[in-house]
Amino acid sequence: MSGAPVLFVGAGPGDPELITLRGARALAEADVVVWAGSLVHPALLGHCREGIEIHDSAALDLPRIVEIMVEGYRAGRSVVRLHTGDPSLYGAIAEQIDELDAVGVPHAVVPGVSSFAASAAVLQAELTRPGLSQTVILTRRAGRTPVPAGQDLSSLASHAATMCIFLSVGGIGEVVDDLLVHYPQSTAAAVVANATWPEQRIVRGTLSDIAQKVTEAGIEKTAMIVVGDVLAEAGERSKLYDPGFSHGYRRASGASAHLDDTRGADD
Repeated sequence: MSGAPVLFVGAGPGDPELITLRGARALAEADVVVWAGSLVHPALLGHCREGIEIHDSAALDLPRIVEIMVEGYRAGRSVVRLHTGDPSLYGAIAEQIDELDAVGVPHAVVPGVSSFAASAAVLQAELTRPGLSQTVILTRRAGRTPVPAGQDLSSLASHAATMCIFLSVGGIGEVVDDLLVHYPQSTAAAVVANATWPEQRIVRGTLSDIAQKVTEAGIEKTAMIVVGDVLAEAGERSKLYDPGFSHGYRRASGASAHLDDTRGADD
């Protein structure tokens, strides 16, 4: 006997209402849940039925995590592996999927709201503003997990794009040093700790003072670093809602109207 595919579910950033409908339904139907207790807010378990089998992966190694999932699947039980944010980003799901593939256990992934998107929301920031940045770099500083050549922060900073830096706030001073190789000291920066959690904290500044402010705030983990002019400057207005710009869904008004019906509304 075997059950439905093991589901890797993105829990979202912490607010139990920011999990997807599909993810919440998966938890509601689960018989076995393996959750990242050191990262996922415990309120997410409120979507589960009472009395089901729940394992906190914080104290487990990879073989044991896989063993629990395989046993559940082979017993015909519905198994959910609950990861923080979106599991495609720093979720370590690839190695788990490899192990499931090796023993013939099917699986699927349910995406979630990433902490970088949640941080942008609580900052009320648009990460891609015309004239300032049309690129967002999602990255982390090298630590116990190294980064490939050319993907270090100082190299990535040369693009002057908006940058969302995961898993690095414990070394905020080193992060700033790396970024200052290319970004000016006046570049806006913010750190969001525990985005959407009740204990959420926001620190704003520039690269000249953000490290000191974060240190004084005592923020050492579970935080997103956001860097870029989009946090402070107005930039240009988009063409999408410009009354003088036409596209395939709307004709411009006024004497200065620019007609371009060949472009879609997303342009």
